[in-house]
Amino acid sequence: MHTRTPLHAVTWLIWALAAAFTVQLAPSPVYVAIVIGVCALVVELHAPRTAFSRAFPVILGLAVAFGLFRVVLTALTSHGIGAVWFTLPSFQLPTVLGGFTVGGTIEGPVVLQAAAEAFVIVGVIAAFGAFNACASHYELVQSAPRAFHELGLVVTVGIAFVPSTILSIQAAREADRARTGGRVVRRGRLLRLVIPVLESGLERAVALAESMDSRGFARSTAARGEQVSAWCGLGALMALGGAFIALVGRAGAAALGLSIAGSSLLVLAVFLASRATERVRYRPRPLTGADWLVRGIAVLAPIAVGIAALAGDSSLTWVAQPLVWPSVSVLPLVGTLFLLAPMLVRPVAADAGEPGADAYSTTEAAPATTGARALIGVKPE
Repeated sequence: MHTRTPLHAVTWLIWALAAAFTVQLAPSPVYVAIVIGVCALVVELHAPRTAFSRAFPVILGLAVAFGLFRVVLTALTSHGIGAVWFTLPSFQLPTVLGGFTVGGTIEGPVVLQAAAEAFVIVGVIAAFGAFNACASHYELVQSAPRAFHELGLVVTVGIAFVPSTILSIQAAREADRARTGGRVVRRGRLLRLVIPVLESGLERAVALAESMDSRGFARSTAARGEQVSAWCGLGALMALGGAFIALVGRAGAAALGLSIAGSSLLVLAVFLASRATERVRYRPRPLTGADWLVRGIAVLAPIAVGIAALAGDSSLTWVAQPLVWPSVSVLPLVGTLFLLAPMLVRPVAADAGEPGADAYSTTEAAPATTGARALIGVKPE
């Protein structure tokens, strides 16, 4: 029996956004390290044992690799700032490519500052990696406004495609070993692997098409509310485009007015399209008191750090020159600890008849159509 988190997917999204904003407001390596540690603890406690939770260290590894690449690139192209560590052979790029020098002196402040900035990127990716590991993607898509129904269906199928395909490949390999008595037969191995995977993928696609056709998906014509929503969306696009042009022309008042008008039309378009879309949600998961508790505490993290930033707290940022240890203040430290709010809630055992339990089992049980069927109102088999 696997476990599931008692928190709603939207709660996890708010928590991840709060963690990302906290890292952005307090980019000091001390606070970023605390946020990354909090994310690791949350994943260890709340992430169900699925392919998404196993992807968390991989995501962190990719973030670190990207950060190291950024540090190397910055060190090779930035010069004349501080003490030189060592010197490399250098060459100058053509004027078309920027005309700057690659190589030469490798300076300590440049490397350390680039490493601190890359560490912030790792912190942001850790926040959303933890969200990816803990939250139910199907539940998040189901909670989206009804105006994004079709887009949500596509996202659900796309999310379920990768883990279901991996499981199909594993099943095909096990069947191949069973046929050969455990011996590895390399001749024709690719063909014996590809055909079952394609066949199972085609079966899932046909099953999804039958489910959608039985519900009359996309057969109805556009209602009047949807037509009005489309015109509002067009007006919002034109108003926001005009606001951008006004900003380029330094017409601040016009840009502000067009931005307000475009945003209002966009909200109205989503509202009208949602009202015009008839959608059946299969076993929606209600918000609980734990959801509101975690949301309220998590939101306090960026608020506390923001107050410290407005007060001019110098510990929020760190510079490599002059080289000193990062300092710590009480208010931002307490703010980062607010992100431990999910630790107040214990995960529970997922029951097959419990709302939301199927959202996690789909990543392990392979049917890519389960989440999509839930979106279109068909009970998963």
